[in-house]
Amino acid sequence: MEYTDLISSRYSVRAYKPEPVEDEKLHQVLEAARLAPTAANRQPFQLIVIHTQGRQAEINKIYRRPWFAQAPLLIAVCTIASQAWVRESDRFNARLIDAAIVADHLILAATNLGLGSCWVAAFNVEAARSVLALPAEVEPVIFTPLGYPADQPGPKLRKPLAELVRYEHW
Repeated sequence: MEYTDLISSRYSVRAYKPEPVEDEKLHQVLEAARLAPTAANRQPFQLIVIHTQGRQAEINKIYRRPWFAQAPLLIAVCTIASQAWVRESDRFNARLIDAAIVADHLILAATNLGLGSCWVAAFNVEAARSVLALPAEVEPVIFTPLGYPADQPGPKLRKPLAELVRYEHW
């Protein structure tokens, strides 16, 4: 798909068909995430693929929207702060930016393959830690369901470019 068509057609899918995601498509989505740029190429992330079949009650502890566990797969993007690049001047840790770029690559690859996803950051962190049995140093950052859309995109509401871009100074 042409890139501008791809970014225009991506939307937050909130209804999924029960049909499984083919292993090859899952692999392509995960490979896109692996290829995402990270600060100093540290790749301080781990992806956890969760099959939702039979685990809906457990998954709903993480995020209580019915569509969250409706897709056949759920992917968690997690980071490990100690593995991330840190800016020397102010000790800024790039792990959250890295996770966002990884998730974006994953989500755009899914869209390109006809799969739906939905960026979810409003989840219960402690429930996620428990359900995924995360070690203390691993931080869950973003989840996305992954499956075939059973809904249609609504209108895309975005601010005009003129409200978002400045040139040369504030």
